[in-house]
Amino acid sequence: MKRAGCLLLSFVAVAPATTAAFYLLSPGSEADGSPARPSASASAHSPGRDGSAAERRADDRMIASLPPGLAAPEKKELAQRIVASAENSTLDWRSAYGYIEDIGDGQGYTAGVIGFCTGTHDLLALVERYTRSHPDNGLARYLPALREVDGTDAHDGLDPGFPAAWRKEATHQAFRDAQDADRDRVYFDPAVRLAKLDGLGTLGQFIYYDAMVFHGPGTGPTGFYGLREATIKEADTPSQGGEEASYLDIFLDLRRKAMRTKRAGLDTSRIDTAQRQFLYDGNLSLDPPLTWRVYGETYRVR
Repeated sequence: MKRAGCLLLSFVAVAPATTAAFYLLSPGSEADGSPARPSASASAHSPGRDGSAAERRADDRMIASLPPGLAAPEKKELAQRIVASAENSTLDWRSAYGYIEDIGDGQGYTAGVIGFCTGTHDLLALVERYTRSHPDNGLARYLPALREVDGTDAHDGLDPGFPAAWRKEATHQAFRDAQDADRDRVYFDPAVRLAKLDGLGTLGQFIYYDAMVFHGPGTGPTGFYGLREATIKEADTPSQGGEEASYLDIFLDLRRKAMRTKRAGLDTSRIDTAQRQFLYDGNLSLDPPLTWRVYGETYRVR
């Protein structure tokens, strides 16, 4: 029996006409060793859908008929600001293009506007793609080392020059554009698309996006897709007739547990005093003004 959730609210969810949801391709890997995503896997809770081109076209038509939600320019800007408050302790997300450090989480160097990592393949994929269009860039000479350390926390062949080279390359607009494109391709667009297919509004789309950023697009128990499947075992999505706020409450419960599983004692305030607060306030449209706390800091958007 699927639990109803502990959220004592009574929101009305508008479900889209189709209940289908399938995963998009992306490079990348999950820290728990699971594959990044199924290549064209239909949701286990969408009987009869096989991820075919026809099914995708039908999903595209359905999504096109919906409001833009988090993909609206002002909402997308807001999403980057909220994520940056948790990832970089700032609302100025554009200041993070040149960011790079090893934060000791076992993923090697974390860098750039969305936290690409040398240990999780997405940083390597970014530099490879960027080098194809800009072969003389300052990071290209580190590609052999990036391939060697991919999937580990090692710095072999990267120290001492790679961090400085990253920061210098980030002064070029072309590299900033490349970071934005990979952020959207790997994290933002798939998360928003799947949230819409699941019948979620703007807040739900953001909750999926932030989970994709933090947990990575993995199918294991601590990866984004694994968390979604675990949630669906306990609650129907709005597109399946479930109640939106209750579904999101359960998703956040499971996500919080997964964060603590990955690292005991980890600060979960990006859920507890940010996303959960928006949800309990009934702000399913993620409309400003917003006030939230992350890591003890208070942030406001008017």
